[in-house]
Amino acid sequence: MPHFFALLPRFWRCLPALLFLGLAVAGCTRRHFFQSDARIGTGSTEALPLSADSVQVTAGRQYTQHSAFFYLFWGRHYRPVWAAPATVPVLRLATAAPGGLKPGKIGGGFQSISMTLEGRQKREYALRALDKEPRKTLPKVLRPTFVLNVVRDATSAAMPYGALTVPPLAQAAGVPHTRPRLVYVRPDETGLGPISERFQGKVALLEEKYEALASRTPDLAGTTNFVGGENVLKKLYFHPAAYLDQPAFLRARLLDVWLGDWDRHERQWDWAEFPEAGGRVRYQPIPKDRDQVYFRFDDGLVPWLASRPFVAPQFHTFRANYGYLPGLVYQAEFIDQRGLSQLTRADFQRMAADLQRRLPDTLIERAMHRLPPAVFALEGVRIGNYLKARRQTLPQAAEAFYLTLARKPNLGGTAVAERFVVHRYPDSTTVRVFSSARHAPTADDSLRFRRTYFGTETRTLTLDGLGGDDIFEVNTTGTRQLMRLRLYGGEGTNQLLHQGSARRLKLYAQQASDFSAASRQQAPYLSRRRHTPAERNTDN
Repeated sequence: MPHFFALLPRFWRCLPALLFLGLAVAGCTRRHFFQSDARIGTGSTEALPLSADSVQVTAGRQYTQHSAFFYLFWGRHYRPVWAAPATVPVLRLATAAPGGLKPGKIGGGFQSISMTLEGRQKREYALRALDKEPRKTLPKVLRPTFVLNVVRDATSAAMPYGALTVPPLAQAAGVPHTRPRLVYVRPDETGLGPISERFQGKVALLEEKYEALASRTPDLAGTTNFVGGENVLKKLYFHPAAYLDQPAFLRARLLDVWLGDWDRHERQWDWAEFPEAGGRVRYQPIPKDRDQVYFRFDDGLVPWLASRPFVAPQFHTFRANYGYLPGLVYQAEFIDQRGLSQLTRADFQRMAADLQRRLPDTLIERAMHRLPPAVFALEGVRIGNYLKARRQTLPQAAEAFYLTLARKPNLGGTAVAERFVVHRYPDSTTVRVFSSARHAPTADDSLRFRRTYFGTETRTLTLDGLGGDDIFEVNTTGTRQLMRLRLYGGEGTNQLLHQGSARRLKLYAQQASDFSAASRQQAPYLSRRRHTPAERNTDN
């Protein structure tokens, strides 16, 4: 997951004032910040018997070791939940999955402690510690300072057990999902390979990954392959016959919005591959890594300032109302633009109404009882009531989501030659994309995309040719109230065929454009904004 300071380029403008406030309450970095062992209660300081099947633990009681003055500045977040007792089974690799598990590749990014465990039939399982170590998100010069305390402490804004509540909700919503379960890693566990020491004494989530076909669930029957988030973008770019299942993606994204899960960038998805007639391939989304559901961040002075729309709106607090929805969906902007590009306002409303019917009160209450009892006592009723309130206003949230995407849409091409046919009118702009770059339509042309953008919804429309020898054919009727149109040439030889007024029309050639595939110095199917240096400090 992305961390607090890893995604805040604008936040640094406010840093001097925040440094002064933080220094007053945080002091120097603590050498022993994290709990040494998650166990609590009788015998927790002694060696764990080999026969122990379960233990009583806390996810991170270090987050409650602060003064009221500290909470005033940095927020209470979910600190009581991190310190609440929970009874958790001890991880036994030999019996954790059919056939046992053995260590695989080490995962995680700049803060997660995670790895892959390998089972039989090439099945893979993700083991991910609940607590984070975001030390590497900071420049080395800041690591010995109080800033490290602040970055570590920001983890307490996450609901550590929230992912446990998602499976029944996703199942009812019709969204494929993982099935995480809690485990405790013994303090003397050595069966995890070189990373064993980092997991020892910690509480973790264990869940099967969608990698092998043996992992298929009934709702994904018929899939022939599972593809990761960035790999599916490659397939869409190099193979125009591949496409995302946009209604299924909208269903999953509205579930994210309802759950307040703001961290849904393109790496947070797997995709099930379904071959179709005529060589087409459909990709159905599978959300993963539910670390940020029910996020609570803005209950302290500094995080409140940091989460303002003009600073870092993606750090979006979960409550009964949806708040500033562009902030809630900000992190997924790139994949949303590609995965929801053909859906209408009515599509958003129909899907919201369908989800309302699928998510009754009894289901929400049952999902909340998947929390450990002490955690449910602290937050279960409140989160459940928030979900019920948000369900009632889901159509309004869907409307705001649609308008957020419609305001500045970005339509990308592929690696092959394409023809973008644009008709501009005073009140709307219609775009058609053909897989052939011929100027005159022929019987061999394939219409890949068609949509009308309305001036009441859209301020600026961007078309990016990306690869291939593309033709942009623009026909303009009238001169007033035209929508702004930006055309970006890609790697090939591109042509602009234009009739009518050029008002509010800009063409960025490859040589001059910092948005073209060649000058991005990265894969052309990836977003420039989603891969700035600061945002590379995110987990896969």
